[in-house]
Amino acid sequence: MKSKSAILVGVGGQGAILTAKVLVNGLMKAGFDVKMSEVHGMSQRGGSVSTQVHWGEKVYSPVIGDGAADLMVAFEKMEAVRYAHFLKPDGVAVINDYEMASSTIAAGLEAYPEGCLEAMEANFRCYTLDAAKIAMELGNVKCMNIVLFGAMTKALQLDDIDWEDVIRETVPPKFLELNLAAYRAGRAAAE
Repeated sequence: MKSKSAILVGVGGQGAILTAKVLVNGLMKAGFDVKMSEVHGMSQRGGSVSTQVHWGEKVYSPVIGDGAADLMVAFEKMEAVRYAHFLKPDGVAVINDYEMASSTIAAGLEAYPEGCLEAMEANFRCYTLDAAKIAMELGNVKCMNIVLFGAMTKALQLDDIDWEDVIRETVPPKFLELNLAAYRAGRAAAE
């Protein structure tokens, strides 16, 4: 198998790193060599977060260069545009149709940019979903990361891995049923 790579991007507190860990755990269980890196930035203050995951028979680095990622999962639509340069021209983007104002936007110093989804859809194959709405329908907006994870596994066609089992092993037991429902809802949304 040729190696594959994914970049998960969002804003601090959205669960991008937990989502990447679920992905890594499942890929390792499936026998892939997996490398992961995290960039937190000012994540605890609502800043940008990115996680890069690279897997295959043998990989030597988690670092994904410009134009090299097979997949992007964007937990916030402005972050999709910010990190779009990492995607291959035939790359796939799973994008949460969700706005999270940066500190400068919240302070009224800038306006939230318009056309984020349209810019991504003009250049890449995109799966766009309102993961926050789906998560709220399940009872907790904090599971939107696993909604996006479900959509990601569908977009990548990673169907040979028992992702529900991986979720059982990775998330805290008190949130297990919610996260399993979120995973299933994300897969259904990507159909």
